[in-house]
Amino acid sequence: MIDTPPSTLAAVPADGDADLPWLRAVAHRVQDSPGVFLSWLEEILGDEEAVRAAAKRSYWHPNGFAKMVLHASPDFRIRLHVWPESEEPSRGESNPHSHRWEFASTIVAGEGLHMVEFHETADGGKPYDRYRYGADPANPAALLADGEARLEVEKTPHVRLGEVYSCDTAVVHTVRPIAAGLTATVVIQGPHRTGTTVVYCEPGESDDQPNGELTETDFRDLVGAVADAVASCR
Repeated sequence: MIDTPPSTLAAVPADGDADLPWLRAVAHRVQDSPGVFLSWLEEILGDEEAVRAAAKRSYWHPNGFAKMVLHASPDFRIRLHVWPESEEPSRGESNPHSHRWEFASTIVAGEGLHMVEFHETADGGKPYDRYRYGADPANPAALLADGEARLEVEKTPHVRLGEVYSCDTAVVHTVRPIAAGLTATVVIQGPHRTGTTVVYCEPGESDDQPNGELTETDFRDLVGAVADAVASCR
């Protein structure tokens, strides 16, 4: 299938486990083989069924960027996160959060991303309302209240164009583009390791943050813009 990445980028792991070292290796291959990655994007755009399928499993994040799933299998996913062309830097994912899966990502367009990583603390820090994502079997996307917490900044890594960032399920972070303009990152996502994850909202902030529909036209425009950016850097 067109949405299956070339084996030179991401062959299924030999032992069937897409662990963090494997995810990092795939992210580095995307960086080391821009021509292969670019050809794959162009093949997807040239296939109506691939575009239709990818757009259906993709969406607009409430904070204004697109999460597009280029490949989905039981072993791993490859997503393309795109902050569209803009005059001001996007706020990105501004609520501290963790993930149920490990991932590695690499910047393919724009200057890069600014991360802030946090940990809970009994004293100091900043107050938040804590929620659990994935804890409601009837509505896995719901955020269930899980008390209050205080978060303290642990570190602030920057990931620039051409660099790789990796993250396990214990990391709580926020992510935003360093600069205005088009920013895109390829995310290599492993299988679920935990049943739930945490999301922190500032007191008084609504936990109702629905995703937006991403159309086939949106998908074509955004993937096309990323393909142009990758081609210009070769």
